[in-house]
Amino acid sequence: MIRTFNTHSIRKQRELTGRYWNFTPCQGDYAGESFKVATPSCFESYPKFANYRGQGEYSTTFEAQGNIRLEFKGVSHTAEVFLDGRKIAEHYNAYTIFDAVCTGLKPGVHTLMVRADNRFSEKSALHIPNDYMTYGGIIRPIVLEEVRAAYIQYVHVTPYRANGKWNARVTVKLKNVFSKDSVSKEEKRFDLALELAGLNVMLSDIDITTQQEITTECVFENVEAWTPEHPQLYEVQVRLLQKGMVYDDLIDRFGFREIHVSGKEIYLNDKKIRIKGLCRHEDHPQFGCALPFAAMAADLELIKDLGANSIRTSHYPNDEIFLDMCDENGILVWEENHARGLSEEAMRNSNFEWQAEQVITEMIPAHYNHPSIYIWGILNECASETEYGRECYRRQFDLIRSLDTSRPCSFASCKIKTDICLDLPDVVSYNIYPLWYHDTPVEEYLDDLYQWIQRDTKGSGKPFLVTEIGAGGLYGYRNAYHSKWTEEYQAQALEKQLTAVLSYKDCMGVYIWQFCDIRISDECFAGRPRTMNNKGIVDEYRRAKLAYDVVKRIYHEIN
Repeated sequence: MIRTFNTHSIRKQRELTGRYWNFTPCQGDYAGESFKVATPSCFESYPKFANYRGQGEYSTTFEAQGNIRLEFKGVSHTAEVFLDGRKIAEHYNAYTIFDAVCTGLKPGVHTLMVRADNRFSEKSALHIPNDYMTYGGIIRPIVLEEVRAAYIQYVHVTPYRANGKWNARVTVKLKNVFSKDSVSKEEKRFDLALELAGLNVMLSDIDITTQQEITTECVFENVEAWTPEHPQLYEVQVRLLQKGMVYDDLIDRFGFREIHVSGKEIYLNDKKIRIKGLCRHEDHPQFGCALPFAAMAADLELIKDLGANSIRTSHYPNDEIFLDMCDENGILVWEENHARGLSEEAMRNSNFEWQAEQVITEMIPAHYNHPSIYIWGILNECASETEYGRECYRRQFDLIRSLDTSRPCSFASCKIKTDICLDLPDVVSYNIYPLWYHDTPVEEYLDDLYQWIQRDTKGSGKPFLVTEIGAGGLYGYRNAYHSKWTEEYQAQALEKQLTAVLSYKDCMGVYIWQFCDIRISDECFAGRPRTMNNKGIVDEYRRAKLAYDVVKRIYHEIN
């Protein structure tokens, strides 16, 4: 499955995953042997490779000719791609899309080989032993597209209100794969036809060798806004024309909604946002991080049943299919780039800067049109108390704002009374764990932190959000004295935590850590029972703990 809707009607497209591939591990007891495996999937889903850390080579064949574009939705965490034995791409980071364009393929059967590598090393600054699992493999779909000498790379729609009407700035990015001298002047010129929300726009006489990004403004008369209660979506269809004939096309979806920060509040379409959220990792005991559509849909149904209105994609960009589903269900999304708990030393890794910034430059263009995404986050619990860390945060926020000014940005800090970066984001966000890592009453701890922010930092006067709170609970572990790790203790702690946070007038909401129990890296055991992070309100199999009903009651009762 590629998306929840069709993205082309003219450009030929087909998924290469969703079927068996050949898999050959490069290390370990089975090195060099060939196995038939389903894709997308993780190494760890195969019985012989439940703890595999290394390289694995996936191969398949397909028929094609001419120019093709191969789009890789996610390969973990480092990929090398070979077509007919020739290297055509390499990429770092499991959670962002990359592509490879190959021209002039001869007709016939071609062999695609993807070498995936989930090993930890100095070459990997973001994928490190951590409090979540770095799975290996082709974890998201691979798509083959037949393209011509020019094609549409993306369309971005930025809605905004002006003069009592919905407007939109529409930007189309074109790509060409021919040289300036290889075609005639006439062959370089195209027209663009846009259709969105009942409006038709024609942009004429574009020289694709010199003008590859085209922007136009549109005004709409009768459209409905996207809201969590009524998540109205519209298609934008872009057709590339030459001499009146359709040359290429692209279809995407968007919603008419506007996000802005004013004072201590975040507004969606001029209505204050009140977050009742959950942090969610892409993790499942059967599928690892390669969750199929049905598993994602089941997660969303549980999240909606709880009365939650938002998901934080901790701690990396999510599968775009899941984001499509959030668009359709009116679930607000905090999406963040990939980093968790990095010390200053780890951030000084020579690969950190380019790897972290690459996530941003790949995440935002790919996910720009999702109306559910209301905020961009970066660098969860990293070294924001240091001068070096501050410079990293500053550069990444600058990069985000150069790519998208329509959404606020933030980061989740755990540096209590030491953070020196609170002037940089639009929203101040903190991860706090009273009643779990310490016994301070929630109200006292929260008020003390908030007053420090207002009194002693440049985060004063900004919206304030609790991005993590919670307690551990082992499914089925109960006792009469409600000790830590029991379901009873977790439920009682969450009731006190949520009631206090949602009653605090200067807090715009909360994200519970977390939706479900998740596997963690064996190398980062960190005293976690079962080698799991057990703070989910459902377990890894989505079985409800006692905390489930507590959260459901509070989220449905408190507005």
